[in-house]
Amino acid sequence: MRNSFILNRADFNALFTALHTRGYTIIGPAINNGAIVYEELQSVDDLPAGWTDQQDAGTYTLKKRQDNALFGYNVGPQSFKQFLFPPKQRVWTARRTTDGAVIEPEPAETTKLALLGARACDIAAIATQDVVFLKGAYTERIYQTKRSELCVIAVNCGQAGGACFCASTGSGPEVIQGYDLCLTELLDAPQHQFYITTGTDLGEQLLADLPMHPAAARHAKLAAEIVAHTADSMQRSINPAAAANLSNLAEHPQWEDIALRCLTCSNCTMVCPTCFCVSFEDHTDLAGAQTERIRLWDSCFTTSHSHTAGGSVRVSGKSRYRQWLTHKFASWQDQFGVSGCVGCGRCITWCPAKIDVTAEIAAITGSAAENAAQSEAK
Repeated sequence: MRNSFILNRADFNALFTALHTRGYTIIGPAINNGAIVYEELQSVDDLPAGWTDQQDAGTYTLKKRQDNALFGYNVGPQSFKQFLFPPKQRVWTARRTTDGAVIEPEPAETTKLALLGARACDIAAIATQDVVFLKGAYTERIYQTKRSELCVIAVNCGQAGGACFCASTGSGPEVIQGYDLCLTELLDAPQHQFYITTGTDLGEQLLADLPMHPAAARHAKLAAEIVAHTADSMQRSINPAAAANLSNLAEHPQWEDIALRCLTCSNCTMVCPTCFCVSFEDHTDLAGAQTERIRLWDSCFTTSHSHTAGGSVRVSGKSRYRQWLTHKFASWQDQFGVSGCVGCGRCITWCPAKIDVTAEIAAITGSAAENAAQSEAK
């Protein structure tokens, strides 16, 4: 379905009403602690109107825009992963009874979530986690329940962030699939408007409750130009084919150079929208009558993550960074048939050592010259 319509900025809160009427909890962008983060929203007034972000390696700042764009930023330190795959989750509880131990799986939450402002890279990340959690030999039950009730209101990026490289990974900036409604914010039109296309029956039903206007050819043209300009203005890129060869370059000297800078702090894995490493903790009450198992986000940058009976397998920072980058861009494809990177650039922005994965991949694979040639060709 690719029906298209125009929604005026003055009528935008009708979308909130339509979602709330259908029982959705709306999760979207808001300013909190000096960053644009994803949290529950009540109305259009909660959106970061008139704000943008400036990003580069190890740098993130907010800045006022010259207009009142609702979605005039890129991506912050969070992704929507936290709402489908929580950082801390009880998975089961065990109780001692007279008949023995009884294990009760944690009931899955039935809250219906609507993700507002989802960018192409974040939607691609959800699709990647779908492969990990839903399409393998085992299904992640809690993730599946949350995912089945999901409504996605996507937004095409109207600008390229300083750390973005989704155009080279094929993950953006245009939203192609995985959405119920897709919005493109038109700031240069005669008035502040949103060009909206539908992707599902749910999207069509939502539009029926909104004061929509027919979209003209000029609206579609302007929306396409916005996305094309965003793609053309990206300053970073990778060569996916070269990155997929990282598994064969384990002894490259660049790994040593990275290790001298990497703090193994795990920031890159914590902000990544696709990383799924976890650890488990068992908590037992003092009487020994009840135990609960808690699942926590973990990182391959911790020494405990690769701990076996004989100790940690990857004791050096070099080996842990190499494991992360190689898995993300190369062996992830062997394991799941897709790349583990969607080009959102969060790992670049939120690395305190300013390590740029696009530069490191180019240095290791020898594709720096090719990347430069591709940039000049644009």
